[in-house]
Order: sequence, then C-alpha cells, then structure tokens
Amino acid sequence: MGRARLGKWWLPALLAVLAAVAVAPRASAQDKPENCVTCHEKLNPGEVAQWRASEHFKQGVTCSTCHGREKADVDAFAHNGAYIATIVTPKNCGQCHQKEFDEQKGSHHAKAGQILGSLDNYLGDVIGGPPASDIGCRQCHGSVVKLDANKHPTKDTWPNTGMGRINPDGSAGSCSACHGRHEFSVRQARQPESCGKCHLGPDHPQTEVWQESKHGMMYRANRELMKLDSKQWRAGKEYFSGPTCASCHMSAAGNQPVTHDVGDRLSWTLRPVISSKLNLVAFDDNSKDDVIGDAPVLPKVGDMFKFGASPERKVADVVTWQQRRGKMENVCVQCHQTSFISGAYAQFDSTVGLYNDKFAKPAKAIMDDLKAQGKLSKADFDEKLEWTYYELWHHQGRRARHGAAMQGPDYAWWHGIYDVAKTFYTEFLPEVKEVAGDELSKSLLDKYVYTNPGHIWLRDGMSKEALQKIQEFYNQRYGEGGK
Repeated sequence: MGRARLGKWWLPALLAVLAAVAVAPRASAQDKPENCVTCHEKLNPGEVAQWRASEHFKQGVTCSTCHGREKADVDAFAHNGAYIATIVTPKNCGQCHQKEFDEQKGSHHAKAGQILGSLDNYLGDVIGGPPASDIGCRQCHGSVVKLDANKHPTKDTWPNTGMGRINPDGSAGSCSACHGRHEFSVRQARQPESCGKCHLGPDHPQTEVWQESKHGMMYRANRELMKLDSKQWRAGKEYFSGPTCASCHMSAAGNQPVTHDVGDRLSWTLRPVISSKLNLVAFDDNSKDDVIGDAPVLPKVGDMFKFGASPERKVADVVTWQQRRGKMENVCVQCHQTSFISGAYAQFDSTVGLYNDKFAKPAKAIMDDLKAQGKLSKADFDEKLEWTYYELWHHQGRRARHGAAMQGPDYAWWHGIYDVAKTFYTEFLPEVKEVAGDELSKSLLDKYVYTNPGHIWLRDGMSKEALQKIQEFYNQRYGEGGK
C-alpha cells in the first residue's frame, strides 16, 4: 500500500530536481537562492514575486544563474559573499538559450545601438541635449553601458533596456526589453504592447498602424482566444485570428520556426531616405549584414566576404529578398489565400515605389546638389530646409511606407503620402527656391522633379479635360455644383 502511494510522486519529483540542477550553471553554496530571497523579498517583494511566477522558478533557475559572476568578469562586484553583476546580458542568457542568442546576435534589434553615431543621435545629443537623449533615444536604441569604480552601472547609462544596448561584456542587446524582468514571460513578449514601447510615434508608428489595421481589430476582438501562454504558438494552429507583431516577425507559423531575428522576414527597408530591397548575408560568427538592391552581386556560402567597414568573414548563408519575402508569405498563408497575399504585396510595393520615385529621390538629389554647390552649410540642421527635408522622409515618408506595409490606410494616406506631398510642394520646393535662387532652382526642378510625369500638374496646371472629368464626378456624386 505504502509503495503504491510512493510510486505516484517520487519519480516526477526526482526528475524536477535533476532538471533544476541541469539549468543552473552559476549556483553555488555561498549564493543559494534563499540567501538572495531573504533580503530581496523584504526590499523588493515585487521582483521576487515575479520570479516565483516565472518559468525560470519552475525550472530551478536562481538569482545566481543569471546574476552570478566570476571575480575576473568585467562587471563583477562583491555582494554578501558572492560575485554578481547588475546587468543580465544576452551573453548571460545564452548560457541556456544558445539558439536564441545566436539569432539575436546578428538581428536588427542587436544593431539598434548603431544609432549612437547617426544623424538622429546628433539631434538628441546636440540640438536637444544629453539628458533628453539618455531618457529618449537610448531607452529604445540602447546606450554604451559604463561602469563606475565599484563595477556598478553609471546613472547616465543605467537603467537601460534598449534593444541595441552595448553591454560591459561586449554583447549587444537586452532580452528584458521584450521579456520583462524578473518574470521573463513569453506571454508578454507575444503581445503588441511589448513592441509598443519603441515602435510608435511620428517617425515609426508601427503600433498605431497595427491598431488601425484589421489585424489589430481582430486581436482586440479575440484576445481571450489567443492562447498566449501556449508552449507552441502557431498562427492557424493554436490561434487563428488577430496576429500580433510577434506572429508575423518572430513566431512559428507554417514551415517557419520561431526566430529571434526580427528582420528575418523583411524584404524592404523602410528606414532610410530611399527604400531598398534587403538581401541577407550571414557569417559563421553569427553576425549578419543586409545587402541592399533588387539584384546585387551576392557571395556564395563558404566565400570570404567583406561588407562596408565590417571585417572579412566567412559566409554561412545567403538569403535573397525574394526568399525573405517568401518566409513572410508562408506566415500570411496560414490565414489568407495566395491571391490576397500577392495583392497586398503589390499595393505595398506600389506605394513604396511611388514614395521613392516621386518624392524621395528628387528631394535627395536636390539636397545633394545644393550641398555640393555650397548653397547649404556642412553643419546639419542649421538651416530651415534641412529640417523640412528631414521630416519629409524621416517622419512623413516612413509613416506612408509603414502604413502601406501593415495595411493601415489612414497612415498610408493622410498621415503618409498626403503629408509627404503637402510638405514637398508647399514647403520643400519653395525653400529650395529661397536657398538656390530663381535660376538654379528652376534648373534643379527641371532636372529632378519635372522629369517625373506625376509632377507636371504643378508646372503646367491641370488640363481642361482633367478638370472636366473631376467636375463630372463631383456632380454625379454630390449633385450639380457639389464640392
């Protein structure tokens, strides 16, 4: 009788203990979890409660598993008889999550800190001021985390959960940006609110565009059916309505496995002045580079390849923009017919092409010419035209492109192409004339603007036939003389 009762519980309990031991490489006799919890449960009860609610707790992952260090580690400091570090980096998480670390290492997220030397950072640090940049730019993009004499992070660089944070151990990124400490919940990372900390606002309103789209509406209508805690979470399988950011960009679907490279399924870059197609070259050190262009010369697997200022590395994989798009289409097809998908991509491509050819390329060419001819100073943002141009592509142009990408009509048009056109015609071109003078501005417009048929109306006005057609439409729609 006693043996029978014993047999119901002892084997699962033993297996649980063994599993806990297997995933806790940093635990030590001097730093048992109860030693940390004794103090921190009084001082920081919330974070201890989060840890107790986590999958880490269930698997025996302790405080020292993540925070424990060796004395010689760059960020280690003595704390109650043990060596620990404040910051848990992707490299630390990679002790147990090697695949995820390798994918994240070469991702767009891990490179977000590269903004530190860009025009955006010049705006924050110089035109705004370092405190604004610390609390603004670097909280999303990341900062270079510095340590004081006691190996504690300095207050101007910490706290920081920027996606491209450059950590003291040399790794880039922050897993807790999506999996908030100390629960590190997969449920949280699957929800759009996690992405909304950074992907919103006037220059990259992905959250707002998604909320406007059918995807966002369906998510809100069916959130309780989303099975966000499910171990496997596949569109069309565990859930079938209301995809989130993770659904399309990271989560498993069709024959696409889970990936922590958020750019793996992107075929356009919507970030710069002019959008380009994105081809991927991955290297044997898990770093990755995007090679832009519709049909660039790409290396082969096994080649040694040097890209830009990066060192020469051995190529491990090459993925064309068509293949990247195919990955995203494989996610889409779980819920949509192929005709729907091809139509959506055609509309997206056409809008990006319209923005590129009609507005971005002419504007950039004009700005380049004005700088080359000494009509604009070498300093950035010391002339009104530079601000107008920046907002034209960085704010309005991005909104148009993101609106088209994620099927948000209001952002594609009213907050997008409408704003682009209004700024181009009523601010940018008049300011070009003011800077360049009549003769040079006419030459620039003839060379870069009026070569596009979409701008001829500005120079020649509307034809009688075109005006008559518009009037007939309004008469039919609103009645004679309607406006």
